[in-house]
Amino acid sequence: MSAARRHRKKHHEEEHENHERWLVSGYDMMTLLFAVFVVLFAISSTNISKVKELQQSLQDAFSGPVLTGGRAMMNTGATSEGTDHAAPQPPIPALTPTEAVAVAMSPESAQEAARQARAEERSFQDLKKRIDRLAEEAGLAEKMSTTVTPDGLKIRLVTDGVLFDSGSAIVKPGGRPTLEQIGRIIAQEARHPVKVEGHTDDRPIATAQYPSNWQLSGARAAAVVQQLNGAGVNAKRMSLAGFAAQHPVASNATPAGRASNRRVEIILTRLHGATSSHGGDT
Repeated sequence: MSAARRHRKKHHEEEHENHERWLVSGYDMMTLLFAVFVVLFAISSTNISKVKELQQSLQDAFSGPVLTGGRAMMNTGATSEGTDHAAPQPPIPALTPTEAVAVAMSPESAQEAARQARAEERSFQDLKKRIDRLAEEAGLAEKMSTTVTPDGLKIRLVTDGVLFDSGSAIVKPGGRPTLEQIGRIIAQEARHPVKVEGHTDDRPIATAQYPSNWQLSGARAAAVVQQLNGAGVNAKRMSLAGFAAQHPVASNATPAGRASNRRVEIILTRLHGATSSHGGDT
């Protein structure tokens, strides 16, 4: 009998435990849902005071002294009746491309451009005289010449016997003083861009250092640039190019013509249009 009672008690306890277990999960779900609703409410709540401050700031900005009518325009859509404040000055109109061209082609602009071109021409002529005098004093009048062209002031130096040996791009000791004096004159001018061009004749060259006249002409131009820079010419003003035999000034059929073609040219390029006497625009 005692064993039967223990059995019935154990069976009753097991049935009570199985019926109440689902309540724990239900309470947990309700708690989570409540927390979610609280968070959503906190996120969706609006700060009314901040909205009012923003509204007041916008009203102050658009009803300031810059606009005619001020706050009356904000409130009623019409300008104020008072005339105490003068209307603001109209904005400066922007120039269209056509108007900009018209301004550039105006008589005043054309006169200023012509004045600058004439001043540049006089400057080139003065530099030409100085370099011509240098060539005469150095006994290089037959090896060095100057010309004022539509491109600018061109200084032409024949390389044979002056600057380089045949097939070489190393400046001869006898040519360094001449390049140094030219460099000093150009450095004092300190305005126009300087372009150095190397030229050769049409006889081919094929050495380990210079496989063709392209490399030789470029190396000679670079050597002259280096000498000018050492004499004080700003490196930012200078550029170089090697043209090989593409731009001869004489026939390559004769020794004298080939000697004339082996040259280096130093060009001070124009910043303004050339005068009509040199084929440029006035």
